[in-house]
Amino acid sequence: MSRITNVEVFPVAVPFARRFVLGSGAVGAPGAAPDQAAAVIFVKLTTADGVAGWGEQRALPSWSYETAETMAVVIRRHLAPILLELTPYDVELFHQRAAKRLSPAVSNGFPFARAAVDIAMHDAAGKLAGVPVHALLGGKLHDEIPLCSAIGVGDPDTVREHAKQSAAYSAYKVKIGGDLDADTAAIETVADVAGAKPLWLDANQSYRPAALKQLRERTAHVRTIHCVEQPVPSTDTLAMQRVRGLIDLPIAIDEGSFSAQDLARAIRLDAADLVVVKICKSGGLRNALKTAQTALAGGLEILASGLTDCGVAFAAALHVFSQLELALPAELNGPELLTELYVDGLTITRSPMAVATVPTAPGLGVEVDEERIRAESIDLRYR
Repeated sequence: MSRITNVEVFPVAVPFARRFVLGSGAVGAPGAAPDQAAAVIFVKLTTADGVAGWGEQRALPSWSYETAETMAVVIRRHLAPILLELTPYDVELFHQRAAKRLSPAVSNGFPFARAAVDIAMHDAAGKLAGVPVHALLGGKLHDEIPLCSAIGVGDPDTVREHAKQSAAYSAYKVKIGGDLDADTAAIETVADVAGAKPLWLDANQSYRPAALKQLRERTAHVRTIHCVEQPVPSTDTLAMQRVRGLIDLPIAIDEGSFSAQDLARAIRLDAADLVVVKICKSGGLRNALKTAQTALAGGLEILASGLTDCGVAFAAALHVFSQLELALPAELNGPELLTELYVDGLTITRSPMAVATVPTAPGLGVEVDEERIRAESIDLRYR
């Protein structure tokens, strides 16, 4: 089988079409300077017979601990030597050796860096085999993935305008930031625009249990709230357990569950009703599916999300989520929040409702704009 012979890493400051803020801080905004933008790490693997596989992950230290600098160094210095001994099919062996070299102290070790590499390996493996990535994973159940709009933290006018512009989406994820008055106004505003569509609240660790109870009391009249995601700090699993007894809404775990082992612990502690599956925090495609299977075994429902993916990771997410039954439409917000994607070949329609078609060409099934990635690659030494 064709061995991997070259590993290239390209940090790119990807421009945003609109300002986007989480409970844990800003993600990006139009016109942000390169040193203020959240960089995306693109990875290109090339095999001995010239087949290229592409991976991608966003660096967002306000969400997880990895930075663009650490991701680039980890891939170049620690993961590349492992990859040069393997073929694109050796995914499990790659993760085993990566975990041995960079020991995961509690959960996944450098999962974002590993996820970028993992996606590239799957892309190259699919191209070598002449099949789409979902076929490597066992085949798809769904041809299309309905999409959920992501409404960032903001004033009521901004929130209302964004919700109106997202009328084609069949659900809304509403970011809340820990301010009771502002969050109540945002929830009511989106609910007014959304009508009967479900709302998925995401606190990004910005609440205390007692304050969340107050928020729930203030918004009890909003009947379309489906769940609240990660209201308390990711390390406080017992607070997640306590929240479930304080409010009458299902609680979803996200930042508190990076791996299948994390989720198994949360299930044992009765700390969640749903889990958010993300390729980035899982460290790769198959690890994301392991989390999903753990959820199903434990009686939890599955939510699907990304981290403002730029096309490569977006396509990878479609292949993974095409195999799962989701509780709500997938929150894959790259096409909604970025000025443009870095790939061709994705089909995303917004009429009558926003859906993404699962690619069927070999590998990830998209054409990467390598010329643009190389041209926009930045020097991380100034950051």
